[in-house]
Amino acid sequence: MCSNSSPATMGSSEPTQRRFDDVPITSSESCGDDDSKDVEMAPLVANDEDSEEVALDSPGPANQSCMDWFMLNMKKQSKVLSACSFYSFCSVSMVLVNKSLASSYNHMIDGDLNILLVVFQAVVAVICVDLCKRLGWVEYPNFNFETAKQWAPVNIFFCLMLFTGMASLQFNSVPMVTIFKNVTNITTTMGDYYFFGSKSESLVVAAFAIMLSGAVAAAWNDIEIKPAGIFWMVCNCFSTSGYVLYMKFATKHVKLSKFGMVFYNNFLCVFFLLPVAIVMGQTQLFLATRAIHTTDYAIKNVFAGLVGFFLNFASLQCVSVTGPTTYAIIGSLNKIPVAFLGYILFDNIITQETWFFIAVSMAGGFLYSYAKLRSSSQRTSHTK
Repeated sequence: MCSNSSPATMGSSEPTQRRFDDVPITSSESCGDDDSKDVEMAPLVANDEDSEEVALDSPGPANQSCMDWFMLNMKKQSKVLSACSFYSFCSVSMVLVNKSLASSYNHMIDGDLNILLVVFQAVVAVICVDLCKRLGWVEYPNFNFETAKQWAPVNIFFCLMLFTGMASLQFNSVPMVTIFKNVTNITTTMGDYYFFGSKSESLVVAAFAIMLSGAVAAAWNDIEIKPAGIFWMVCNCFSTSGYVLYMKFATKHVKLSKFGMVFYNNFLCVFFLLPVAIVMGQTQLFLATRAIHTTDYAIKNVFAGLVGFFLNFASLQCVSVTGPTTYAIIGSLNKIPVAFLGYILFDNIITQETWFFIAVSMAGGFLYSYAKLRSSSQRTSHTK
């Protein structure tokens, strides 16, 4: 229902500059056979030629001075820190700005604009990825109708994921949405087992039990939760899992780079959802509601679209300079500032008991990340 150095540096003419021509994410090309069986870890496996992860405490060459070695390691550490910080910023900002758009303007609108908001952000993402292609920062094939037709089923899940995510933020507090994102891991793994025969180890099952029990207990004790909120969170869990699982199947037949997927996802999102927004009267409602025709509202929509797009860059850069382990850990850690900032910024009423169960569910999320990383590491060692 999310990258690297800034866009300016990506256009550098230095011979060592890494281009973001991201290889097609297929089971045979992007990772080893064992890793491709894991829908959670496959996108995190970086190619050896792209990986820049280096042991920072290794001694320098004999002909290298201590000062040169120190400066080199400081440069590497600053690169890692900037990549991780940029990824965290994009990930946290995406949730918070969407929460603001979905709920902070409700008193001004006689209805909701959730579908139209998704369309706004998709338009921004299409403009950004096309501009980056024209500048030579990313590469993906030009629009092809046959490719779009093959990719359309994936995009339907993508549209559902974005819309239900926006709707769940409208009816629920940010901490509640954050912990229910963990439940998506359960539905995804169940689907992976049912459709692809991938089995989970006991530690993953234990993590699922902790995450689910914490989420259910938190929802039970949340005095602000509503049936509509639960409905949209459940829908978001299933649509997100459907997107991940169907994309695993589709990428075996459709050859698209990472940014090709970004282009087609957002272009088709506009194609599918804009007519829906018009039919449902959301475009007319937006035009008639002058109270939201403000610079603040426009900036938030553009910012959300930009952050959603740059989250792709942030993910790639974070994996390339740190490796999948650090990337997965940061993804889990991001839920902590999201929960607390969401609570502070949006004045939600959350009891101590609910906070405790939120913490329990987050602990399950950390255990799940650890279990998946350990499992992936064991499979990699067995294939060597």
